[in-house]
Amino acid sequence: MAMTILLARLTPSWTVGAPRRGYIFVTLGYSYLAAAAGGYVTAWIAAASPLEHALVLGIVVLVLSAAAAMLSKGQYPTLYQLALVAIMPLGVLAGALLRLRVLGIL
Repeated sequence: MAMTILLARLTPSWTVGAPRRGYIFVTLGYSYLAAAAGGYVTAWIAAASPLEHALVLGIVVLVLSAAAAMLSKGQYPTLYQLALVAIMPLGVLAGALLRLRVLGIL
C-alpha cells in the first residue's frame, strides 16, 4: 500500500485515468518482490517445515488476490488483474525456495 502511495506521489501522471503501462509494470514488480519477501520470511520463521508453510501462504495469497481482482473488476485491465493473481503466489514460492537454498536444503 505504501509503495502505491509513493508511486502516485512520484509519478502523478501515471495514476490519472486508466493505468499506464509503466505503472502496471512497476506495481507488478514490487508486488512480486513483496510476495517473495513474505515467502522468505515465512520459510525462515517456520524452521520445521518451511515449504509447507510457504505453500499455505501462497494459497492464502492466491485466494485473496483473486477476491481483490473480482472486487476491482472494471477498474483495471483484465490482463493486469490476472497477472497479479498469478504473480503473487509465484513470488511467495520463489521467496521460500530462496530461503531453502540459503539453508542448503536445495
